[in-house]
Amino acid sequence: MAALSYHEQKDIENVKHLRELIKELPPFCADFFRGIEPRTSSRTRIAYAYDLKVFFDFLLKENAYIKKLGMKDIQLSHLEQLQVVDLEEYMEYLKYRFNDKKQEVTNKERGIMRKISSLKSFYNYYFRNERIRYNPAALVQMPKLHDKDIIRLDVDEVALLLDEVESGDALTEKQKAFHAKTKLRDLALLTLMLGTGIRVSECVGLDVNDIDFKNGGIRIHRKGGKEVTVYFGSEVEDALQDYLAERNQIIPEEGHEDALFLSIQRKRISVRSVENLVKKYARLVTPLKKITPHKLRSTYGTNLYRETNDIYLVADVLGHSDVNTTKKHYAALEDERRRSARNKVKLREV
Repeated sequence: MAALSYHEQKDIENVKHLRELIKELPPFCADFFRGIEPRTSSRTRIAYAYDLKVFFDFLLKENAYIKKLGMKDIQLSHLEQLQVVDLEEYMEYLKYRFNDKKQEVTNKERGIMRKISSLKSFYNYYFRNERIRYNPAALVQMPKLHDKDIIRLDVDEVALLLDEVESGDALTEKQKAFHAKTKLRDLALLTLMLGTGIRVSECVGLDVNDIDFKNGGIRIHRKGGKEVTVYFGSEVEDALQDYLAERNQIIPEEGHEDALFLSIQRKRISVRSVENLVKKYARLVTPLKKITPHKLRSTYGTNLYRETNDIYLVADVLGHSDVNTTKKHYAALEDERRRSARNKVKLREV
């Protein structure tokens, strides 16, 4: 039997984790997760499970009738007895609460919107399947979202970031000791993300044989499991070649032989480790901007759009299923482009 790929292994881990989360919910919830399984990824279903756990915890703490019950005693009939006001109270509860570990948890408008969206999907499933006759979630208005500034690196900041990764001059003495061992890896990783716009999860999932230097492409697995090829330029190629010369001298831990990017422990690098190294270098270059791997993706999308003026190409390269998602992220650049066009058309020759 062939060894499972990284993505297949992660999916199995997610499914196992999801099964444990479902056990913490009322029994009828299992039907919902079976129903949405063909249309959703395991990561999406895990997010639903966490959101629903928060909702049922709220009912057990705050609802006068349901608080007398245990989690396993909550019935589907209890859901349609709730009123819009109950769900509005839930929205208010989400702003500030304590979790099971007595830790403070706050949600801003986007976090609240996601949890209410999960709840609406949950109710819709049972209403559509005629398991409930009343759907109060359909009457709840979503919170108003305020536009957020898109944080990205400027062109000079990209150059400064890569220079810092290469030199390590601004690192502490302790960090410099690690930098000597990871410089080529870090430079290849950040150059790849800045030069292709791939997600951090797609980056850590890369295997050595996913790189095609002949055609200048890498094979990645998008959200939902779709396999696509993303192309890279000469700067990315040079950084990858330099790292691979070093990578080929490393003997990985068992089970991590195929991984492209390895940790100090010679295991496949984790998402958290990539997040930490991005923050480490970015803080040295632009301390006032909170740069994450996703901001590197935004930086690439911005640069690609400025060079091509093709929003559909940007959407395709970034793997957005809906071009409106891309337009929303790059609306400011759209306006900038429209302003620059105001003098392009001449009405009368001067």
